[in-house]
Amino acid sequence: MWKHEKIEKNATLLLVLSFLVVTVGGIIEIVPLFYLQNTIEKVEGMRPYTPLELAGRDVYVREGCYTCHSQMIRTMRDEVDRYGHYSLAAESMYDHPFQWGSKRTGPDLARVGGRYSDEWHRQHLIKPVSVVPESIMPTYPHLADTELDLDTIGAKLKANATVGVPYSDEMIARARADLLAQATGEGDVDGLAERYPKAQARDFDGDPARVTEMDALVAYLQMLGTLVDFTSYEPRTQANLR
Repeated sequence: MWKHEKIEKNATLLLVLSFLVVTVGGIIEIVPLFYLQNTIEKVEGMRPYTPLELAGRDVYVREGCYTCHSQMIRTMRDEVDRYGHYSLAAESMYDHPFQWGSKRTGPDLARVGGRYSDEWHRQHLIKPVSVVPESIMPTYPHLADTELDLDTIGAKLKANATVGVPYSDEMIARARADLLAQATGEGDVDGLAERYPKAQARDFDGDPARVTEMDALVAYLQMLGTLVDFTSYEPRTQANLR
């Protein structure tokens, strides 16, 4: 007891011992990482966002959707039963920043892709209470009236490539054409599918005459959770990651 009292009354000794404890703890946590080739399990099916999906993700972030919707399903049974398979680290490997969120006013969106029609998403964004009467979500009708900026999409892919997203020079060069092909269902759709497997190409906003921010956001939402085939997914052991 007296030893604790002596330490607590001596500020210098307490500081030194606290530093030693934090140092030892940090070494124990950090050193094993140097012996792993990769801390993220590689999962079949994961790919970078298409130009249209990436633009939609930017709209999602700009409008603050992440403040009410998380994109991280925890391993708890009630979460899995409600939202689907728990989230994998690999599903966020191309996110800068990630969209895990910090709270849920609305449901988790990690597996929302394909659950609702494009029309449902459009109505939900324009007037949420039209499809979810108890919703307190703000309205976003301006997305359907705002044409998407097509001139900067190549630069966005290039910026993501600088932080590790595997966009090739061809992907960057074809960014605008790939965006238009996905948003209209016309053009080099086969090439788009080859570069971005499982990319959905069609008119997402219901207005084929133009490409809007609504196109981009709906395309992004319809992709979430659709890339990994969880019917055949088997978690790997720690030994497999080395």
